[in-house]
Amino acid sequence: MPRIIDLSHTITVDLVTYPGLPAPTITPFLSREDSPARYAPGTQFTMDIITMIGNTGTYLDSPFHCFAGGIDLAGLDLDSLVGLRAEVVHLPNASARGVPASAFRGRDLAGSAVLLHTGWDRHFGTPRYGDDAPYLTQEGAQFLVDAGVSLVGIDSLNVDDKDSSGERPVHALLLGAGIHIVEHLTNLGQLPARGARFTAVAPKIADFGTFPVRAFAELDQPR
Repeated sequence: MPRIIDLSHTITVDLVTYPGLPAPTITPFLSREDSPARYAPGTQFTMDIITMIGNTGTYLDSPFHCFAGGIDLAGLDLDSLVGLRAEVVHLPNASARGVPASAFRGRDLAGSAVLLHTGWDRHFGTPRYGDDAPYLTQEGAQFLVDAGVSLVGIDSLNVDDKDSSGERPVHALLLGAGIHIVEHLTNLGQLPARGARFTAVAPKIADFGTFPVRAFAELDQPR
């Protein structure tokens, strides 16, 4: 059996994933205490309602996120999300915030999930997470588009520079080329530079662009 590495953050009711976005709320629709009255004595269920923005926890961006005519979550091809060959770029000691194209040279990237390990996930859930976060440069994004990658993931706040003038060139380049984005990954330091398989699947929701995923990697190593 392959070894499974969980790459997702846990969603909780008090979690602020991105500065300025709301935290999720969870409210009961049917409690365990009330369920016997609707079913039978000794029969208990809990049915809860979660209200959250799609950009919560570790989430996937589909082209619909940026483009009105882009593919939504329901239209994504599972072949582009499941068991992708992972190319992990380890950058925890990088001196610059922006990841340049040079970080990807000399790699076989076509069809792969390129995962950027910056180490910034150590700040997740704290105010520090939103300040001076690492990101992918526009030059780097164009290199990945030209290389024909299938997906780009990062363990940081955003693939774009949040502190820029408000433009999102990396989102536009990647999603415009049909390359999925997964942000707020974690535990990428446990993966080798190559040899893992990456999966991140969101629910099949029409007319919706982003949603949390349970992202994970598979390694051909004993558990």
